[in-house]
Amino acid sequence: MIEGGCLCGAVRYTAPDPVMQAVCHCKNCQKQAGTAYSVVIGVPRDGLKITGEPKVYEDTGDSGAKVLRKFCPNCGSPIVSEPSPDSPLVFLKAGTLDDTSAVAPGVHIYTRSAMACTVIPEGTPKFETMPG
Repeated sequence: MIEGGCLCGAVRYTAPDPVMQAVCHCKNCQKQAGTAYSVVIGVPRDGLKITGEPKVYEDTGDSGAKVLRKFCPNCGSPIVSEPSPDSPLVFLKAGTLDDTSAVAPGVHIYTRSAMACTVIPEGTPKFETMPG
Protein backbone atom coordinates (compact mmCIF):
# COMPACT_ATOMS: atom_id res chain seq x y z
CA MET A 1 0.00 0.00 0.00
CA ILE A 2 1.24 3.48 -0.85
CA GLU A 3 0.14 6.87 0.43
CA GLY A 4 0.56 10.42 -0.72
CA GLY A 5 -1.00 13.78 -1.23
CA CYS A 6 -0.67 17.35 -2.36
CA LEU A 7 1.65 20.05 -1.05
CA CYS A 8 -0.92 21.58 1.33
CA GLY A 9 -2.46 18.29 2.49
CA ALA A 10 -6.02 19.01 1.34
CA VAL A 11 -6.01 16.04 -1.08
CA ARG A 12 -4.67 12.68 0.10
CA TYR A 13 -4.72 9.18 -1.35
CA THR A 14 -3.98 5.54 -0.68
CA ALA A 15 -3.45 2.96 -3.39
CA PRO A 16 -2.12 -0.56 -3.90
CA ASP A 17 1.56 -0.89 -4.76
CA PRO A 18 2.31 0.24 -8.32
CA VAL A 19 2.28 -2.23 -11.17
CA MET A 20 4.46 0.00 -13.35
CA GLN A 21 6.52 3.16 -13.23
CA ALA A 22 7.36 5.44 -16.15
CA VAL A 23 8.69 8.80 -17.19
CA CYS A 24 6.30 10.59 -19.55
CA HIS A 25 7.72 13.26 -21.86
CA CYS A 26 4.44 14.22 -23.59
CA LYS A 27 3.75 17.93 -24.01
CA ASN A 28 0.65 17.78 -21.81
CA CYS A 29 2.57 16.24 -18.89
CA GLN A 30 5.30 18.84 -19.38
CA LYS A 31 2.73 21.62 -19.16
CA GLN A 32 0.92 20.09 -16.19
CA ALA A 33 4.14 19.46 -14.27
CA GLY A 34 5.78 22.70 -15.36
CA THR A 35 8.99 20.84 -16.09
CA ALA A 36 10.70 18.52 -18.59
CA TYR A 37 8.69 15.38 -17.80
CA SER A 38 6.39 13.67 -15.34
CA VAL A 39 7.33 10.61 -13.32
CA VAL A 40 4.19 8.49 -12.95
CA ILE A 41 3.27 5.26 -11.23
CA GLY A 42 0.46 3.09 -12.53
CA VAL A 43 -1.89 1.67 -9.92
CA PRO A 44 -5.13 -0.30 -10.29
CA ARG A 45 -8.02 2.13 -10.78
CA ASP A 46 -10.32 0.25 -8.42
CA GLY A 47 -7.77 0.39 -5.57
CA LEU A 48 -7.20 4.17 -5.54
CA LYS A 49 -8.93 5.99 -2.67
CA ILE A 50 -8.82 9.80 -2.67
CA THR A 51 -9.85 12.02 0.23
CA GLY A 52 -10.47 15.72 -0.28
CA GLU A 53 -11.97 17.22 -3.40
CA PRO A 54 -9.53 17.45 -6.30
CA LYS A 55 -10.36 19.73 -9.20
CA VAL A 56 -10.56 18.04 -12.60
CA TYR A 57 -9.22 19.22 -15.92
CA GLU A 58 -10.56 17.25 -18.89
CA ASP A 59 -7.70 16.78 -21.32
CA THR A 60 -7.54 14.83 -24.59
CA GLY A 61 -4.91 12.17 -25.24
CA ASP A 62 -3.32 11.62 -28.63
CA SER A 63 -5.78 8.77 -29.22
CA GLY A 64 -8.63 11.27 -28.96
CA ALA A 65 -9.82 9.74 -25.68
CA LYS A 66 -10.45 11.91 -22.64
CA VAL A 67 -7.84 12.04 -19.89
CA LEU A 68 -8.94 13.38 -16.52
CA ARG A 69 -6.15 15.28 -14.77
CA LYS A 70 -6.92 15.74 -11.10
CA PHE A 71 -5.13 18.29 -8.95
CA CYS A 72 -5.50 20.11 -5.64
CA PRO A 73 -7.73 23.19 -6.02
CA ASN A 74 -5.85 24.91 -3.21
CA CYS A 75 -2.11 24.41 -3.89
CA GLY A 76 -2.31 23.18 -7.52
CA SER A 77 -0.34 19.96 -7.01
CA PRO A 78 -1.10 17.48 -9.81
CA ILE A 79 -2.22 14.19 -8.22
CA VAL A 80 -3.44 11.70 -10.81
CA SER A 81 -4.13 11.30 -14.51
CA GLU A 82 -6.98 8.98 -15.41
CA PRO A 83 -7.08 7.73 -18.99
CA SER A 84 -10.27 6.43 -20.58
CA PRO A 85 -12.74 4.87 -18.13
CA ASP A 86 -12.04 1.38 -19.47
CA SER A 87 -8.34 1.59 -18.52
CA PRO A 88 -7.58 -0.64 -15.52
CA LEU A 89 -4.76 1.71 -14.43
CA VAL A 90 -4.57 5.32 -13.29
CA PHE A 91 -1.31 7.24 -13.05
CA LEU A 92 -0.28 8.94 -9.82
CA LYS A 93 2.34 11.67 -9.95
CA ALA A 94 5.31 10.11 -8.16
CA GLY A 95 6.34 13.38 -6.54
CA THR A 96 3.16 13.29 -4.44
CA LEU A 97 4.14 10.03 -2.69
CA ASP A 98 4.93 10.30 1.02
CA ASP A 99 7.83 7.88 0.50
CA THR A 100 9.60 8.13 -2.84
CA SER A 101 12.42 5.72 -1.97
CA ALA A 102 11.04 2.94 -4.20
CA VAL A 103 10.47 5.11 -7.28
CA ALA A 104 12.49 3.62 -10.15
CA PRO A 105 10.84 4.19 -13.54
CA GLY A 106 11.47 1.33 -15.92
CA VAL A 107 10.47 3.01 -19.18
CA HIS A 108 10.39 6.42 -20.88
CA ILE A 109 7.37 7.22 -23.06
CA TYR A 110 6.61 9.98 -25.57
CA THR A 111 10.32 10.54 -26.07
CA ARG A 112 9.58 12.31 -29.37
CA SER A 113 8.64 15.27 -27.13
CA ALA A 114 11.59 14.96 -24.74
CA MET A 115 13.42 18.20 -24.11
CA ALA A 116 16.99 18.32 -25.42
CA CYS A 117 18.30 18.73 -21.85
CA THR A 118 16.81 15.40 -20.75
CA VAL A 119 19.22 12.50 -20.34
CA ILE A 120 17.63 9.06 -20.63
CA PRO A 121 19.83 6.40 -19.01
CA GLU A 122 21.45 4.06 -21.51
CA GLY A 123 19.67 0.73 -21.75
CA THR A 124 16.35 2.09 -20.46
CA PRO A 125 13.43 1.14 -22.74
CA LYS A 126 12.04 4.19 -24.53
CA PHE A 127 9.14 4.76 -26.89
CA GLU A 128 8.44 7.75 -29.13
CA THR A 129 4.72 7.50 -28.26
CA MET A 130 2.61 5.26 -26.03
CA PRO A 131 3.70 1.63 -26.38
CA GLY A 132 0.97 -0.55 -27.82
